[in-house]
Order: sequence, then structure tokens, then C-alpha cells
Amino acid sequence: MTRLSSAVRGVVAVLVALLTLTAASATARAHTDPRAPADFVALRTVDPTILQEMRYVTPHNFVGERVDGYRQPICILTRPAAEALHKAQTNLLSQGYSLKVYDCYRPQRAVDHFVRWAEDLNDQYMKGEFYPDVDKTRLFEDGYIAAKSGHSRGSTLDLTLVKLPAEPTRPYVPGEPLVPCHAPQQRRFPDNSVDMGTGFDCFDTLAHTLDPRIQGRQRANRTLLKRTLEALGFVNLAEEWWHYTFKPEPYPDTYFDFPVSARSLAQRY
Repeated sequence: MTRLSSAVRGVVAVLVALLTLTAASATARAHTDPRAPADFVALRTVDPTILQEMRYVTPHNFVGERVDGYRQPICILTRPAAEALHKAQTNLLSQGYSLKVYDCYRPQRAVDHFVRWAEDLNDQYMKGEFYPDVDKTRLFEDGYIAAKSGHSRGSTLDLTLVKLPAEPTRPYVPGEPLVPCHAPQQRRFPDNSVDMGTGFDCFDTLAHTLDPRIQGRQRANRTLLKRTLEALGFVNLAEEWWHYTFKPEPYPDTYFDFPVSARSLAQRY
């Protein structure tokens, strides 16, 4: 019995040591993560009325899982970009619309995750929705994936319009049947946004903001978003109707890597 008790105590001691080491490592990582400069803010502290559906915290994105660096579903931006967005929201609310953001600041580690995913040609899990007509071998060549992203500089965001009153968007269920992002709105995943002709993050030329095939109400919706944001200093990426960058950028040449979390910010909320 004595030898057995000694053996048990030895195993327990090893397990306690391992747990302590793991906890210490996690604490060390949390304390050594880079922090955001003081002029980065949570969008909610500037305008709590702007809707947020932070896709990369969820599995409903082209990767099919939570993306590295996204620890909380919050939109982080440089203060000038957030304040300009607040002005756009004030304008749109008077017309019966709200902005909804899908992505804001994006850490470099998330961009690296996208690159690893794009290089894994066997991973086609979300192809049916996000890139139904694009061969994955062409994602870099066609410009859908890159090693650097303007989002990492803090003044770029992805967003859309929602007609008020906003309807809820049901949660995505991993493994559910996928519908092409360029299918008619009534067939696509039920997003509560207005019809922009494609869903968000649609790897297709129909997502080009001024694609001539997009007409009628869809074109009017894109034009309303574009006209409103450009009047306040935002510049659209022509290949993505949802992608805008506030100019002039406070950090035009810096690609940050602090995590998307309240802990990263100097001003908590």
C-alpha cells in the first residue's frame, strides 16, 4: 500500500506541475500579446447603434472556423475612422437604414491564417457558398487572398446596409447545405442586410462594386452605401462592394498584430 500511495502521489504531483505550467504559459501569452495604440477604439464606444456581425469570430466565413486572433466579436478601428462612420450612420438613420459591419481591424495573424488556408488545396469545406465558381489554386493570382491586408492598419472595414427595423439573422449551423453567394437573395443564407447582389466575402466578379450586371434595387443599394461613405472620406475597393478604407489613414504603412479583444485596447468598455 505504501508503494502504491507513493506512486499515486507522484502521478498527482506531475499532473499538478503540468497544469501549473499550462496556466502559466497561457498567462504569459496574455501578458505578452501586443496592444493597440491609444487611438484605436471599440466602435461601440463611438456609435452603439451600428450593427455588428463579426463573421471571423464565427465559423460562417470562407475558412469555415474562427479565424486566428479574433477573440471577441467587437469592431476595432482607429478613432478617425470610427468617428467618420458615426457620421455616416447618423445620415443613414434619417433615411431608415443602419450600417452593419462584418469586419474591422484584422490582426496579421488572421491574414496568415487566410494564407495557410488558401495554400491547403484539400480544404474546400466552404467552397459551395464563398467561391463556388473559382478554382482555389487561383485565389492568390486573382487577388482574393494576399499576405498583407489593409484591415491590419486599422482604418479599413467591411460593411453593408440594413433596412430598419432590423430583422434578426439566424445563426449559421456548421455543416448545413451551402448556397452560392451570388444566388438570388431569397436563396442565399438569410442575412438581414439589403440586397447587394451577392453576399459578403463572395469571391466572384459579381461582387465588383460597379459590375454592369448589377442593376435595379441591388445597384441602388450599393450606390447608397458608396455615396454615403465616400462623402465622409472613405474609399471603396472596386473589387468588393463591402470594403472601404478611411483616408487619410493614421497608420498607412503599419500592419498590426494585436488580438481582436477589449484587452488589446487602452480604453476598455
